[in-house]
Amino acid sequence: MNLVVVTGMSGSGKSSVINVLEDIGYYCIDNMPPELIPKFAEICAQSEGSIEHVAIVTDIRGGNLLLKLKDTINSLKAQGIKIKMLFLDTKDEVLIKRYKETRRKHPLDESVHGSLQHAIKIERERLSSLKEMADFYIDTSALSVSALKERVNDIFLDNASDFMQITVASFGFKFGTHAEADLVFDVRCLPNPFYVPELRGHTGVESCVSDYVMQYDQSKELLSRLESLIDFLIPLYIKEGKSQLVIAFGCTGGKHRSVTFAEKLSEYLKNKGFKVRIQHRDIAIRN
Repeated sequence: MNLVVVTGMSGSGKSSVINVLEDIGYYCIDNMPPELIPKFAEICAQSEGSIEHVAIVTDIRGGNLLLKLKDTINSLKAQGIKIKMLFLDTKDEVLIKRYKETRRKHPLDESVHGSLQHAIKIERERLSSLKEMADFYIDTSALSVSALKERVNDIFLDNASDFMQITVASFGFKFGTHAEADLVFDVRCLPNPFYVPELRGHTGVESCVSDYVMQYDQSKELLSRLESLIDFLIPLYIKEGKSQLVIAFGCTGGKHRSVTFAEKLSEYLKNKGFKVRIQHRDIAIRN
């Protein structure tokens, strides 16, 4: 049996995620108190294979019971149960907007006398330790429902065994850092194609920009050193049980240098046999 625990901020998309997991064959339960998870896992284990994939949502609605989730997960892992935690997060301003649009009350609404900002602050504090121990992390601030579905499918579809999925991303610092990244590399130190008039309207996925960036010795050496670093780090992450790694490259606008390096590293990792997906967050944004 493979057990997935879905938790995170209220309003971050847990309901959407549980719907996706149900669509790909998971037996899903919403709002289960952590104390009941071991008993339910035991029942599933006795089902003689009829329930192989289980997803459980547990969050702040469980009140103080949520504080026992960390101990519950560690206990189940000690028993040899394959369990992973997915943590969903969203920026405060996006959460506030979503609550205003849906006109739903926050689970902590009564205890904070209707102050949504205070409720979000308290919830974030209470969930901080769970966020740190999560196996998978998704920031839904800028994701559509379809994009979130794609992300969940990439993580869990046909993923019964532990293996590392690597996401290589590009972004522009002027639009904010990459919230989901485990490793962030700043390539603003390299010559910028933006200042070459004939390259300004092109991107790093095109050879004209890629060739320009990689013609410099410092670009070639930086890529080589990064490849060596990633070669060293990946086995360490796998040994620690990490299933998802997000490597992000940032430049000023997220269209030229960061895209070039994301493409180059993605190709390198694919050639080494890793499952890699690539994301160019800001490539289509107009300056």
